[in-house]
Amino acid sequence: MYHVITYDVNTETKEGRRRLRHVAQTCENFGLRVQYSVFECMLNRKQYFQLKTQLLDIIDEKKDSLRLYHIPEPHDEHIEKYGTGNIPDLEGPLII
Repeated sequence: MYHVITYDVNTETKEGRRRLRHVAQTCENFGLRVQYSVFECMLNRKQYFQLKTQLLDIIDEKKDSLRLYHIPEPHDEHIEKYGTGNIPDLEGPLII
């Protein structure tokens, strides 16, 4: 299933900046960054729960915000995009 992960981590402290880096690195392991704090991922149920568990272990729920959106199929019918950047094809081959 197609997921959008967004986060806002309080970076007023050194610990907050560390959490921000750790959240971003974790999301990079599961999907593609499409904006600074937004990732798009194609995940099966097991991968989704792994990602969610890891992120909840990182963030401070009293200071940070994490949102996980589930986009139904066909996901391209539920996404509108304007401006720069493309909607990534998360089901096709990934070329780095």
